Amino acid sequence: MFSHFPAGTLPFLAELQGNNSKAWFDANKMLYHELVLEPSRAFVEEMGEHLMALVPTINAVPKVNGSLFRIYRDQRFHFDEPPLKDHIGIVFWQGGGKRMQSSAFYLHFDPQMLLVATGLRRFKPAMLSAYRSYLKSEERRRELQAILERLTQKGYRLPEKRYKRLPAGFDASMPLAELALYNCMYASTETKAALITSEMLIDTLYAHYEAMLPLQQWVYEMTLYAEQQA
Repeated sequence: MFSHFPAGTLPFLAELQGNNSKAWFDANKMLYHELVLEPSRAFVEEMGEHLMALVPTINAVPKVNGSLFRIYRDQRFHFDEPPLKDHIGIVFWQGGGKRMQSSAFYLHFDPQMLLVATGLRRFKPAMLSAYRSYLKSEERRRELQAILERLTQKGYRLPEKRYKRLPAGFDASMPLAELALYNCMYASTETKAALITSEMLIDTLYAHYEAMLPLQQWVYEMTLYAEQQA
C-alpha cells in the first residue's frame, strides 16, 4: 500500500535540475525507476482508489501516457529547452474524453514546490467555443460564479482572464458576462514539495480535491456539453 514517495525522490530531481542531459539520465535511469517512476505508479493506484469515492468515473492509469507524463520533452516543440523535465506531473481525468481536454485532478512537483489543481488548464478552440456557448445560460454563469467565490474564500488560486473584449453573443448588460473572458477554468494551490514524502500526502491531496470538487464537476459537465456539440 502506497503512503508517500521515498526520501530520495526530491534529491534525485534536484540533481536532475543541475545535470539535465541524456547522458546523465541514462547513467541514473535505475534511480529514476526506483525513486520516481515506480513510486508514481503506486501513487496513481492508491490515489485513484481514493478519488473514485468522489468521482466513480475517474481515470487512474498507472503508466506513462496514461496518468503519468513522459520524462523526456518533445524537442520538436521545445528545441531550445533541456531534454528532460525536472518536474513530475500526474493527472486523473474524468470520463471518456482525452486526458488533456477533460476535467481532471492534477498535481505536479519539483524539488521546491507541489502544485495541486482541478479543472481544465487550457481550452482548445473547439472547447473554448463550447465553453462560451455553455455560458449563454445565466443559471450556469451564476453557478460557476458561486463556485469560484467559494474557492477564493478558501484560498485557492484561479486563472487570470485571458481576453479583454467580450466575445460575440455576450455584452456588458448580461449578468456575469465577464466569465466568457477566460480561456481555461481551474483552481489550484501550492505547498512545499516535502509533502510528497509525508504520510499525510494522500489525505492532504484528497482534502484539496474534495474542496475543489464543485469546480471539477462544473467543468466536467461543460465538457460533456462540448462532446454533444461536436
